[in-house]
Amino acid sequence: MHRTGMTELEVVLAVARRSSFRGAALELGRSATAVSSAVAGLEARLKVRLFNRSTGSVAMTDAGRRYVERIAPALAEIQRANEEAAIESDAPSGTLRINAPQGVALLLLEPLFHQYAQRYPQVFIDIVSESRLIDVVAEGFDAGIRLAESVPQDMIAVPLSRDLRMLVVATPDYLKRNGTPRHPRDLLKHQSIGMRMSHGGIYQWELKHKSEKLQMDLPVRMALSEMPAIKQAVLLGLGIGFISEWFIDEELKSGALVPVLVPWCQPFGGLRLYYSGHRFVTARLRALVELIHELRLGEGRWAGN
Repeated sequence: MHRTGMTELEVVLAVARRSSFRGAALELGRSATAVSSAVAGLEARLKVRLFNRSTGSVAMTDAGRRYVERIAPALAEIQRANEEAAIESDAPSGTLRINAPQGVALLLLEPLFHQYAQRYPQVFIDIVSESRLIDVVAEGFDAGIRLAESVPQDMIAVPLSRDLRMLVVATPDYLKRNGTPRHPRDLLKHQSIGMRMSHGGIYQWELKHKSEKLQMDLPVRMALSEMPAIKQAVLLGLGIGFISEWFIDEELKSGALVPVLVPWCQPFGGLRLYYSGHRFVTARLRALVELIHELRLGEGRWAGN
């Protein structure tokens, strides 16, 4: 009887993560043909279909989902055991998987991940950007990036930015045409660019001044789910926006965007890299944390600036 190999199981997990043979091939450094052949060979020996293939998409079958759920923890444990055994001699290698909010990877590319990639060429960096909050351990990530308030309490958190603010901003031309809000209630006369949340609703702007707290449910002209797209819509003069300040630093400096109601925009805990303190920390993740401390990212205005 043929014994299923570790490589085949790793291929199956990669295809399940990526929902793509080509994506799994890129992650594993193999050809798409080799990945497809490995999956087909395993399916033939198991006598069960693990994935449904159609043009441009791959989806797990029910049997495939159950199979992946059973093998994933075991393979992760084997991988951790191998890494622990080789920790004294191994340079960082393998795949560094990070889960981050949309838009953050672009902001961190130059100050952090560019230097990390140059310093550790044997590491494949895989950053998945999404708005939903996930269990990074259960979904196979080395670490996550989120605002401080969203980091689970049992995680180790490493500062990536100083405290931040959401700012109410608009273009000078928009304010000239529509007037400048002097109090949050004035926003009800404006068209806003809304943030579509992962649960489907529109984010209500949270404003605070002294002891007064307000949640603003505003008229929405356009709803978008990505902060860079919201910024672009505001820059086009389509409405007033509530945007994380780290996305609009240059536009504030140049005057392309003007902040209003600044006293109502209170700071909150900034971005954190977070990971579990209850499992082995891989060499690749430890190297990333050390680089963050070296660059002192959490102490500057944003990303060490």
